Amino acid sequence: MFLEAIYHRPRKNWSYAYDGRTIHLRIRTKKDDITEIYALTGDKYLWDQTMEYIPMSKLSSDEMFDYWECEAQPPYRRLKYGFLLQSGREKRWMTEYGFLEEQPANPDRLFEYPFINPVDVFTTPDWVKDAVFYQIFPERFANGDPSNDPKGTLPWGSTDPTPSNFFGGDIQGVIDHLDHLIELGINAIYFTPLFTATTNHKYDTEDYMEIDPQFGDKDTLKELVDLCHERGIRVVLDAVFNHSGRTFAPFVDVQKNGEKSKYKDWFYVRSLPLEVVDGIPTYDTFAFEPLMPKLNTENPEVKQYLLKMAEYWIKETGIDGWRLDVANEVGHQFWREFRQVVKKANPDAYILGEVWHESSIWLEGDQFDAVMNYPFTNAVLDFFINRTVDAEKFSFMLGKQLAGYPRQASEVAFNLLDSHDTARLLTLANGDKRLMKLASLFQFTYSGTPCIYYGDEIGMDGGHDPGCRKCMEWNEDKQDKELFTFYQTIIKLRKEHTALRTGTFNFLTAENQGGKLGYLREDDNESIVVLMNNDKAAQSITVPVLEQEWSNLWNGDSIQAVKGQLTVKLPAYGFALLKAAR
Repeated sequence: MFLEAIYHRPRKNWSYAYDGRTIHLRIRTKKDDITEIYALTGDKYLWDQTMEYIPMSKLSSDEMFDYWECEAQPPYRRLKYGFLLQSGREKRWMTEYGFLEEQPANPDRLFEYPFINPVDVFTTPDWVKDAVFYQIFPERFANGDPSNDPKGTLPWGSTDPTPSNFFGGDIQGVIDHLDHLIELGINAIYFTPLFTATTNHKYDTEDYMEIDPQFGDKDTLKELVDLCHERGIRVVLDAVFNHSGRTFAPFVDVQKNGEKSKYKDWFYVRSLPLEVVDGIPTYDTFAFEPLMPKLNTENPEVKQYLLKMAEYWIKETGIDGWRLDVANEVGHQFWREFRQVVKKANPDAYILGEVWHESSIWLEGDQFDAVMNYPFTNAVLDFFINRTVDAEKFSFMLGKQLAGYPRQASEVAFNLLDSHDTARLLTLANGDKRLMKLASLFQFTYSGTPCIYYGDEIGMDGGHDPGCRKCMEWNEDKQDKELFTFYQTIIKLRKEHTALRTGTFNFLTAENQGGKLGYLREDDNESIVVLMNNDKAAQSITVPVLEQEWSNLWNGDSIQAVKGQLTVKLPAYGFALLKAAR
């Protein structure tokens, strides 16, 4: 037994309240080293009467470790616990103080979950688990009101996008095309910023309390939100609290009045006057972009202004949440206060942070509900699109992440494959729709909440910014109808089958040095096996199953398992979604 690899700590993803009665316990061991683990649990004040062993199951694995999990439902909402680890006949009990060769005589030195206080339970919005998001870059989706076009607006789609050109997209354009989203099956929209700014992307906010006139006004936004809600569509807006724009009135005041400006401490000014010296601004910014001065969110006046703004738009227009730009560069205390304000205004609001890396420090229940899940993005692209990792490595990449977050965070993770910040999926796949379909099918049958970037569903392409920000193609003769039907189908399947949304996830096979992949989504109602062949040649895939009768949700075929083994032959880049007959 390799004791050096065993790890647990009584907090974060290792020991947390899943709801008001349930505690999840996890432990890490060396890969393939331990055969069985039991959690030794009980109430510290009634140990003899409540002590029990709870079997743990393997949650996931990566290259080096196995991650185990169990649920405990202590009768009095508090828990003392340790672990019994077995490797063949060898046994060790793990306590907070170390390892023992015999069961501890009392609970004094075990780990402890002191009490499930309701205020500490990480609760995420239930609606997000059922959501299918659609990301809209407003300037490029549709021009519904030419009267608000900015000066120099170009004819729709007449040329390639650049960092500075405008095509007149606006909120009315979204209203005009809601039927497209309904037909596709979308029930949530994420908009990049709508607030007044100078650029086409609007991440350089000039006025946080006004809709940019080129998009419409507050009434137009309220009309859009109301129409979306009538159709069962949630609306999430983008807010930039890390930095403002250079035309933000307080920053203009500092530019004008320097040391005498009452707003000087709203920003991180290293020296005055505000200028750029050898390419480096004399004030902190997003990256080194002079147009985007960094806000001092520890300043009480800045904090009050931004928190008031976040509350205002929820109450005024009824939006369903916030996506937070460059969220990892803002102080944690600001986000804690932000969560309190937003959840008071709308307890069901979705708080989504832009973080491109491992994010557990923001996902403990006091800050975000979820993050932009770029580690997921990278894993999917590496396996399905770039083909730089095999199925086994892919399973390890996701297995590590599944073990790293509380389950409620994984259930509402924002799973995207491309965005306004990346090259489009079809371009990354070099135009091969088979690869694009496999990646998207995985996205829609995995834990978390999928998001489609506008236009992907009709075959739009484009390289990195600004290429990924083309005008939406509304000419039906230029739309890929077959691809649209594919997206319709995977959205419909996800909506029809609860196991694909909130069921458990387990890899059944992940080929070493190959592309054969199989996994199980399961809940109390149904068991669904997804098989994928990410290979240029036809392959047979065999996975272990408990049920004998299976039906293919994609084409209606019936399949029989033989002696607990389900075998399906798939064409190159083919797939199967199989539901057990119960």
